[in-house]
Amino acid sequence: MLKLHHAPNSRAGRIVWLLEELQLPFELNRMDFSPKALKSEEHRARHPLGRVPVLEDGDLMLYESGAIVEYLIARHSNGDLKPAVNSPLFPQYLQWFHYCEGMVMPPINTIVVQTLLLPPERRNEEILGQAKRLLTKTLEPLNETLSGRDYMLGALSGVDFMLGHACYMSRRLGCMPEEMTHLQAYVSRLETRPAFIKGIKA
Repeated sequence: MLKLHHAPNSRAGRIVWLLEELQLPFELNRMDFSPKALKSEEHRARHPLGRVPVLEDGDLMLYESGAIVEYLIARHSNGDLKPAVNSPLFPQYLQWFHYCEGMVMPPINTIVVQTLLLPPERRNEEILGQAKRLLTKTLEPLNETLSGRDYMLGALSGVDFMLGHACYMSRRLGCMPEEMTHLQAYVSRLETRPAFIKGIKA
């Protein structure tokens, strides 16, 4: 059985969501989002930097959320959730899949560090403001792309497990203006999916 090592308020939520959408049986190892849990010798044996998510599939140990999404879709989606290589949507799939970690998540990481992880005396309001403005700017192309679409490629795909989760986080961080109506509707649509709810609650 698949086993997912998970901590709350992390990228691991997108993997729980995908596992639930695929209706795959899995065991969830809930860990505290703390150095004591994540940097333990036991968890470093799974991930050398002590991070989540980590997926176990038999003897396989896989980390990096994007790699896990790709792996699960390739092995368990029966050809769904990803366009074929010869599909005109395939280049867009690649672009938006990698846009998540390349463009959207870096400012989110900075915001989390500046608001949650650093002690108050080490936080920098200028760095925080820059990260928030950058995050909002990275969302603009997504808002435009979602005009007339329910999901990033029209139908639910691997892109949504990456970007949808990141957009949900962006709205929670207060970086998604109300005038981004397509993106606001997109996140609200995701929040009605039972599997997404389970992923966030995990």
